[in-house]
Amino acid sequence: MALSLIVMPDHARLDLPVVLPHVPDATDACVDRLMDRLRGQPGVSRAHVVPATNGAPDRLCVHYDPDTIARPRIRRRAQSVGAELTDRYGHLVWSVEGISRPRRARTIAKRLRQLNGVVEAEARAAEQVRVEYDRSVTDDDEICDVLRSLDVHVCDGVLDARRFSGGPGAEPDADAREDEGHAHDHGGIFGERTELLFALLAGACVAVGFGLSFAGAVPGGISVGLYIGGYVFGGYHTVREAIDTLRDGEFEVDFLMLVAAGGAAVLGKWLEGAFLLFLFSLGHALEHYAMRRARRAIESLADLAPDTALVRRDGEEREVSVDQLRGGDTVIVKPNERIPADGFVTQGESAVNQAPVTGESVPVDKTPVETTAAVRDPTTLDAAHRVYAGTINGSGVLEVRVTTRADETTIAQVVQMVTEAEAEKSPTERFTDRFERIFVPSVLGLVGLLLFAWVPLGEPFADSFYRAMAVLVAASPCALAIATPSAVLSALARAGQGGVLVKGGGPLEHLGRLGAVAFDKTGTLTEGAPRVTDVRPHNGTSEEDLLRAAVAAERLSDHPLAEAVVQYGDEHLEGRPPEDAAEMKSITGRGVRASVDGRPVHVGSAALFDEIDAPPLPDPLRDEVEALEADGRTTMIVRRGDTYLGVVGLADAPRPEAAGVVERLRRAGIRRMIMLSGDNQRVVGAVAERLGLDEARGDLLPSDKVDTVRALRQDEDVAMVGDGVNDAPAMANATVGVAMGAAGSDAALETADVALMADDLSQLPFAVGLSRQTRRVITQNLWIALGMVAVLVPATIAGLSIGPAVVLHEGSTLLVVGNALRLLRYTPS
Repeated sequence: MALSLIVMPDHARLDLPVVLPHVPDATDACVDRLMDRLRGQPGVSRAHVVPATNGAPDRLCVHYDPDTIARPRIRRRAQSVGAELTDRYGHLVWSVEGISRPRRARTIAKRLRQLNGVVEAEARAAEQVRVEYDRSVTDDDEICDVLRSLDVHVCDGVLDARRFSGGPGAEPDADAREDEGHAHDHGGIFGERTELLFALLAGACVAVGFGLSFAGAVPGGISVGLYIGGYVFGGYHTVREAIDTLRDGEFEVDFLMLVAAGGAAVLGKWLEGAFLLFLFSLGHALEHYAMRRARRAIESLADLAPDTALVRRDGEEREVSVDQLRGGDTVIVKPNERIPADGFVTQGESAVNQAPVTGESVPVDKTPVETTAAVRDPTTLDAAHRVYAGTINGSGVLEVRVTTRADETTIAQVVQMVTEAEAEKSPTERFTDRFERIFVPSVLGLVGLLLFAWVPLGEPFADSFYRAMAVLVAASPCALAIATPSAVLSALARAGQGGVLVKGGGPLEHLGRLGAVAFDKTGTLTEGAPRVTDVRPHNGTSEEDLLRAAVAAERLSDHPLAEAVVQYGDEHLEGRPPEDAAEMKSITGRGVRASVDGRPVHVGSAALFDEIDAPPLPDPLRDEVEALEADGRTTMIVRRGDTYLGVVGLADAPRPEAAGVVERLRRAGIRRMIMLSGDNQRVVGAVAERLGLDEARGDLLPSDKVDTVRALRQDEDVAMVGDGVNDAPAMANATVGVAMGAAGSDAALETADVALMADDLSQLPFAVGLSRQTRRVITQNLWIALGMVAVLVPATIAGLSIGPAVVLHEGSTLLVVGNALRLLRYTPS
């Protein structure tokens, strides 16, 4: 059936058709599950089904607070539980040139949202545009036309493969290629350096004019002419942006500065006006340089993969572009070369430096795998066989079987997701945007009052006018506008370099506010590879008989515990193999039932035998089970017919780094750490005690984990750390979902708010520490920005002239940008 998803903020609604496969109608339990997951998100106030009318589909309506949760995150959550958007709505992510300031980005986004058929649009000063539009009303060519009218040019086409009619891997259309050709010329005759050069020319005009003013033999008109040149060069880019904002009926910082400079000219104070525009243009040219530097740190991830690959086709080796690689190709990677594509090793052995993708500091040994087994499902291969584009080969020669196209590699997905993350504003950024929209008109109102100060003060109008212009300069929130986006962009870039994918400013800030962390046990805090440690027969049963029954029943299961039992049995049963089992049935969270040689065999926890209709568990066997569990073992009791054969004990060793990670998180300020597991409570408790966790909760079904996470969130912000697939429901209900080992896992990358690319728990303290440092930097920047305004406004009202006000104002802008760039060099303590 089709469900229409309506996402409703205060004044709008988004109607996104989604499809839930195999759902007969809106009363199906899957629809309820989808609603429950969405209701559990912060900022979602209501989710309900609107019945079909006039032939329209049933609609799943979601009400939310846009200041708490972004629209793309709601869509991702819907997709993570099985809903998929139809082709009616286009989702474009463009890298562009021509957006260098947050204020200009807001203007462009507003203009795009005014286009009929555009549902949502975001533009970033990091030169990236995201547009969501209804294909039945508008198209991407019309969107391109709007961007061109604003002098914004597409650099590299659309990242969404659906943008091109040719599908994935197709070339951009002619317009996109034309934009790409123009992109390098955008900004003026000197490219991206034009603004800086114009600022320097303005400074030269001011300096020469000021120097000549002291030369008695030089007419004063020459100095004024040079000051006017300073106006032209210093105000060129400012006027362009002010015109864009005025078209939309908004008054931004650029407009305030132009009014102040114009007022100085009216009063004949050409030097101060030119000096104002010089420092303003210089400050923003340097600000744009800083933003480009942070963006290039992200783009450098895309440059990790080589441009060409040595591929073997038809028995010949040839060098081809990585864009021409296809699944099934065999590429040859020589020593110390970068690996060109994701795949698995078919021949050769070497150590591969995976730090560029996963952040791992130690090279990982790679060995070949049998090709026929790997082709069936490459994602199930061990890390020792899989390789990723952009990683660096060691001293050996490797032959790698390619599994993905160049645009679908792990590193390509990371670059795309980080780029998309730039468009999702953090809570602080949304707050400052709202504050600016109120603050700027308020400043204009204050200036209007000051223009009439000459009436009560009895001073000349020129003095009141000059004071009003000085207040305009002092109150312009330049530093405030750049304080948060510069910090968020720098932090996202640094996280990506460290092997951590953070999906936007929201998760980044939430990660820094965490008070609690909930860990899945198996594969997260432990190695995820349980091993049989004890085989305890009961009541005269032989060890071989116990193992044979357990192996026969568990061979049909794909549970990790079952695989461990089968592996142990294959290694220790040297006689005839166990009988084949049939009719295996999994009993969720408890065990399995199978028919072996015509008799029922149950294998599972003590809870299984307490629940089913069967003879009770004998006390001696129960004591044996309790002793094993007290020692940290997971137990599997085996019963054939009505006879209990014994118990098998298994253990999953904690990761070597787990205890250290817990300690580092505690030092970072995490107050509460909890282990969640479906294993027996005693086993979970024993592991938690070894690792120093505050609490352990065992015997949990997936729904129990969701309930536990929801309960934790009532007290404080909580992160759920898991593998991104089995723990997806709990992660979706946490403040922040963290997936481990996301490299090569599409599900983990899509599910989590934060993805640790390596299967390395020690990246978690780095991510938390970076987030907390980012929050500190944002707070410092806001204090600097608002503090300078709070000081300068009274000072200019009291008589401080425009010159010192400009120096202090632009100095605060550069200070917050430099403070944000420190995040690019963040290292955990």
